[in-house]
Amino acid sequence: MMTQTSDIRPPVAVVEWVGGASDGFPRLLDQTRLPTETTFLDCRSREDVFDAILRLVVRGAPAIGVAAGYGMVVGSRVISDDANLATELETLGKYLESSRPTAVNLSWAVRRVLKRAKSTDGDAAAVREAMLDEARAIHAEDEQMCLAIGKHAEKLIAPGMGVLTHCNAGALATAGIGTATAGMYVAHAMGRKFTVYCDETRPLLQGSRLTAWELQQAGVNAVVITDNMAAQVMKEGRVQLVITGADRIAANGDAANKIGTYGVAVLAARHKIPFYIAAPYSTFDLSLQSGEEIPIEQRGSEEITRGFGRRTAPEGIATYSPAFDVTPVELIQGIITDRGILQPVNEETIQGIMG
Repeated sequence: MMTQTSDIRPPVAVVEWVGGASDGFPRLLDQTRLPTETTFLDCRSREDVFDAILRLVVRGAPAIGVAAGYGMVVGSRVISDDANLATELETLGKYLESSRPTAVNLSWAVRRVLKRAKSTDGDAAAVREAMLDEARAIHAEDEQMCLAIGKHAEKLIAPGMGVLTHCNAGALATAGIGTATAGMYVAHAMGRKFTVYCDETRPLLQGSRLTAWELQQAGVNAVVITDNMAAQVMKEGRVQLVITGADRIAANGDAANKIGTYGVAVLAARHKIPFYIAAPYSTFDLSLQSGEEIPIEQRGSEEITRGFGRRTAPEGIATYSPAFDVTPVELIQGIITDRGILQPVNEETIQGIMG
């Protein structure tokens, strides 16, 4: 039985606000515990939100943005001096922005909440109410953007198709049904049968721990492969489409995503498989002319040498651990946005859809 697209819901709430502006807090699904445990973390301070973003309790550019918006509300409660409110809020915003530098949605959401605060008359309590209202608006908009992306993306998914994705740009990375997975959820709800190949995504295994878990919860046919199996799976003709997410897209269409995405795009080009990026308008950063300007977060060595508590490399060995790579625009067939599919991808089409 087909489901109305308006009724599609994510398998679990990743971010929710509990309470009011004066006493509430964001409750986050702890994604570091998946797939074996489904637990939630209540963030009652700015430090809690910062740590949750840094440790990947909440991850995925849109979800990070929603969490940071709520973090502005929680963090503002320690500010008691109305005279210095604007300055203190700016400091709070910069603090939260520093938790992870690559995902543009983080700073986008923080700046949007700050703008609302600056335009609000009244004391700290009134400003806090306005900030919570704006954070909730960001949350609701992300749900709608994901659904809009899904309605555009499902047209690319044919019955019997194999679709490969990398990392997790699914419901767990957003407030809705995801970006890269949005079309999969919509196509599945429409009764279409297809197979999703989930790259394991080393070193933190977001593909196998998260994407595979959420697709399984939703009843979508999913198959986990290790990252170095992608070429063989493509060669065997099992994959006809690749869709990944993005954490930041430059003005020319270069896109930063989880490390390994660039390699997938190169393999897709070699096997003549369309490679698409799925992301909302908030992921575009038109202040950066190309991917060369996108800051790339460096992660700690322990994620490689002691992943999930077990040593897999010698003591004292040097590591290099970029969390993201940049896929050049010439490898991107199209960008699926909430405002339509950008095709071809270039500065002109990006400017057109961004207004």
